[in-house]
Amino acid sequence: MISVIVPAYNAEKTLPACLDALQNQTVPRHQYEIIVVDDGSTDTTAQVARSSVDRLICQENAGPAAARNRGARAAQGDLLLFTDADCAPAPDWIERLTEPFSDLMEGDRPGRSPVVGAKGVYRTNQHSLVARFVQLEYQRKYARMQRREQIDFIDTYSAAYRRSVFLANDGFESLFTTSSVEDQEFSFRLARKGYRLVFVPDAVVYHLHDVTPLDYVRRKFNIGYWKALLLQWHPERAVSDSHTPQALKLQLGLAALLCLSLAALPFWHPARWAALTNLLLFFGTALPLLGLILNEDPPVILAAPALLLLRALGLGSGLAVGFVRFYGWRGGRRAPISGPQRLIKRALDIVGSFLGLILAAPLLAALAAAIRFDSDGPVLFVQQRAGENGRPFAMIKLRTMVNGAEDMLPDLLDPASLPSPAFKRRDDPRVTRVGRFLRRTSLDELPQLWNVLKGEMSLVGPRPEELRVVRHYDDWHRQRLAVKPGLTGPMQVNGRADLDLDQRVDLELDYIRHYTLWRDLSLLAKTVVAVVSGDGAC
Repeated sequence: MISVIVPAYNAEKTLPACLDALQNQTVPRHQYEIIVVDDGSTDTTAQVARSSVDRLICQENAGPAAARNRGARAAQGDLLLFTDADCAPAPDWIERLTEPFSDLMEGDRPGRSPVVGAKGVYRTNQHSLVARFVQLEYQRKYARMQRREQIDFIDTYSAAYRRSVFLANDGFESLFTTSSVEDQEFSFRLARKGYRLVFVPDAVVYHLHDVTPLDYVRRKFNIGYWKALLLQWHPERAVSDSHTPQALKLQLGLAALLCLSLAALPFWHPARWAALTNLLLFFGTALPLLGLILNEDPPVILAAPALLLLRALGLGSGLAVGFVRFYGWRGGRRAPISGPQRLIKRALDIVGSFLGLILAAPLLAALAAAIRFDSDGPVLFVQQRAGENGRPFAMIKLRTMVNGAEDMLPDLLDPASLPSPAFKRRDDPRVTRVGRFLRRTSLDELPQLWNVLKGEMSLVGPRPEELRVVRHYDDWHRQRLAVKPGLTGPMQVNGRADLDLDQRVDLELDYIRHYTLWRDLSLLAKTVVAVVSGDGAC
């Protein structure tokens, strides 16, 4: 069963088209239910919905996030689909949006994690220049997402989630009381745990975009205002996400400098040249979008310059007001590592790994010779591991096993019989003589200083997990994927291979929840003691 959830607030004019489109899908009607959650409407929204849906839920006005959560808790389906009351889904919307969740697609690449969330797209039939600009703005973002196998950004106008994962993660944050960034925040939360989210460009809903510049800038201000709170919880998304073009972030800064230059004109004559330079740079960063407009809908170019400036000013002023309003306020959530801490931690990683590689170079050369002398095969062992947010990366180690050891694993054990998916065996026959020494001293981990320098790992953090183990994680295990894996960490100084998966994750979650830079330095010092003692080495 599929559950389609539509939050509605004073939507008597737009809801009929939405419900009519949902009633006429290519998927047989008995395979899905339609749930409308009336969010305290003061018009006839509830009456409009009552005759056309499987379930009508009425609540006092609490915002779209709370309304969607209410619908999800009442849903009967294993799969939740979300759209908005001002959207009319295309006839094949349900069919297209649910395709990534099918067993066939999940099995087309062995070992790939199942999809837990999917995002569709907006289209519009409006003729307003503002609305057409908004559509092209979205198309530019969709082109960015289409290049990615996984995404981290899902809007609820065309969205799908597995109900079990949605409920396990508490749904949308109801502190966002208006339609703003509550959908972004939830998808960021899932991406932080390494869940697989995908983009489905064929899952189309037709929307009524803004038609006046005032409506457009007001919406951008609202998004910027609430995004200031979101970025306190997810500071890493200020750097990059799968939806937002990097050029937009440059435009926000250039628009702020332009305003400062214009304000300085009465007092500082050269400010006119600064203003002109900022303006030229601003439109230079917008060339990809302007090129798309000229190619797809040339008349929109007449409105584009003004709308680009309004977009930057609306978002920028909203962010500024939001940062002041929400400064120091967490609202029940917090980032695993704050923005300033992330910067300092990364600086320490760069300096530490660079110096470490220089100092370790002679030792690595000697160990490489010993490995080649002891057994056939390459000096280095490279394996895909789960990094921050579960993103795979190629982790480098000195080889400690015989060449082709991974192919021998099925002959050594039956994975289904293991109490834990994390397999460690002290008498592993695949380990070479030199390999036992390297493991005992943890010298096999030294090449990972290169992973640290590249930014794939940190000097301190949870251990980098094998992808096959991550696929067996429960939801609570996935919290450890919120930060970069470490060259060392709480596991390495508290038993190492003697710990089972749950014990290790408990230690690593405690590290994340109580993170401080001082704790990193302390764990680095304790690592030296653990390596010398050899406790828990395997």
